[in-house]
Amino acid sequence: MTGSDPRTASAAPLTGSAAPCWVTLMTRNLETAERFYAQVLGWSFRPGRLGADYAVAYRGEVPVAGVFAVSSAYHVAVAWTPYFAVDDADVAAARVRERSGTVAVGPLTLGKGRGVLASDRDGASFGLWERTEASASPPAPAGHAHAWLRLRTRNAFDAAIFYGEVLDWASGRPGCCDVAYEGDEVIVRCGGHPLARISSGAVEAAVDPLVRPHWQVQFPVADLGATVSAAERHGGALVEERTGFGGTEVTLRDPDGALFAVTDVRSPA
Repeated sequence: MTGSDPRTASAAPLTGSAAPCWVTLMTRNLETAERFYAQVLGWSFRPGRLGADYAVAYRGEVPVAGVFAVSSAYHVAVAWTPYFAVDDADVAAARVRERSGTVAVGPLTLGKGRGVLASDRDGASFGLWERTEASASPPAPAGHAHAWLRLRTRNAFDAAIFYGEVLDWASGRPGCCDVAYEGDEVIVRCGGHPLARISSGAVEAAVDPLVRPHWQVQFPVADLGATVSAAERHGGALVEERTGFGGTEVTLRDPDGALFAVTDVRSPA
């Protein structure tokens, strides 16, 4: 069991009432997913409020992700998906459609909020979440990150405009996320803390899912080698290893086929 790295700092929190985002795994077998991620990332699991097929992953007392088992009868991809916080799910869903994106599901009332599953105009899937009740979840500890995001897309500049208009990034309103163009990438910061990187070069028609446009969820870990070994021992597989400025990112496939990344990078920026 390796767990996430408590020393990793500077990233935007994904829990609490003011969190800009939440991450969810859609899987076929809830018990298999719980065993795998407990051994690989050190998580514990508790039943969620959305029924027997939903659980919340915790690191200590802090919720870090949702895991939702879906029947193979539904045409829903097994995948990790980020859900971005919005003030009004109906307005945000309309903005997606107006900008040539696709709304696949919702807005639906789910627990303490309303959710939407959508995809951008290049085909990358993401969600929208409107909280309708106050959160009782504790925020992540100060200076601690348990996950961040990377969008691999056709054109980072175009994608930043799409998400900026849908999610009010760089709008100047209080609490909005900021966008900065740094080198060949776009960095999204919320409250001064980096949340996501957006990079160009994805190909919509590619056979390889890593090359097609997609949102990647990245989990910082204390020991990258031990984490990869644990994943392989418990039914996962190493898919790709990338070394760049700041550290190494490894893409893994869980036993049900969902892709995610683990990294020793200290910050998403």
